Amino acid sequence: MGRVNRPILNESAKLALAHDIKTSQIHGYRMRCQVIFLKSTGRKSQEVGEITGMTYVSVNAWVKRYNDFGIEGLLNKFGQGRKRILNKETDKESILQSVKAHRQPIQTAKAEWEEKSGRSVSISTLKLFLKALTEDIST
Repeated sequence: MGRVNRPILNESAKLALAHDIKTSQIHGYRMRCQVIFLKSTGRKSQEVGEITGMTYVSVNAWVKRYNDFGIEGLLNKFGQGRKRILNKETDKESILQSVKAHRQPIQTAKAEWEEKSGRSVSISTLKLFLKALTEDIST
């Protein structure tokens, strides 16, 4: 038998976890909150892992991080994850110049921008970037 790895939650912590499980926009964070909530009910790490799709090692790691840092420990640390390919501050003007010069088809504007910048992006990435720019303008 291993040691018991059960987080002790007071009522405010339970309410905060339940609220975040239902309302958070970040899937990974919701799953981590669910892990802590399930572990606090006395379930085994293996069982919680099967429910959430994690390994028992990951479940135990998130419980340890919760015990060390509280609910803030369940959030992603700054700088983790894939970095953006296009940046609004640095790439906005050059992309808009290429698009204005070659409105139809967008592939021509993409090719011109890639040649000038020395970077390569997919057409879908460029379209999503342009869509984000238009959403910023309309709001």
